[in-house]
Amino acid sequence: MNTILIVDDDRNIRELVRIFLKPEGFLTVDAADGFEALHVLASTQVDMVVLDILMPNMDGWELCKVIRGLYDIPILMVTAKSEIRDKAKGFGLGTDDYLTKPFDPQELVLRVKALMRRYEIDTSGTVEVGNVRLDRNALLVEVGGRLQTFRKKEFDLLFALAAAPGRVLSREFLIDDVGGFVFDGNVRTLDVLIGGLRDKLDTEVAGVGIRTVRGLGYRLEVML
Repeated sequence: MNTILIVDDDRNIRELVRIFLKPEGFLTVDAADGFEALHVLASTQVDMVVLDILMPNMDGWELCKVIRGLYDIPILMVTAKSEIRDKAKGFGLGTDDYLTKPFDPQELVLRVKALMRRYEIDTSGTVEVGNVRLDRNALLVEVGGRLQTFRKKEFDLLFALAAAPGRVLSREFLIDDVGGFVFDGNVRTLDVLIGGLRDKLDTEVAGVGIRTVRGLGYRLEVML
């Protein structure tokens, strides 16, 4: 069970975030400013930080910088500072995502889940969706419990799709993420690779399918 540290000088905001995260299976701890947050981090195993910027004693900018230097955990800034230069500063200091106030608590929950999933995948190098399991370190793919052979580009493409099930990934994103498609002289290479993945992934066995979203890109759908 993941523990989320909520850092905000507004007690009501801390309570609101806690109320919405608890039913989703998250444990929470909280702090009213940056100094208090660092004490919590030193004494508690924390998996992610949700922090405000405008706080007394140590603000969110400084706290983000310190956390990024000491811990490898995701950071979500939640703040009323919504200008582009503020977001750019936040990302420059190391935040992973940025949500402006007032915010929809359900959106915050979705962003927390997405960040936790991304970090877990990056840390373990594995992803499981449907009946498919991919191990990036060993370049292994299990489909329905059986090892199956994929070429390197096929593996990278499938890993990118499996890491974001249900989300439409644009052709441009997949080309940039997997790499190499634009340099081989065939603009249809991505489509060919998608076709190859579909041929190898028996939907009934794999429990997943790759759908083309016309004009946008591709999406991995769980069929179970």
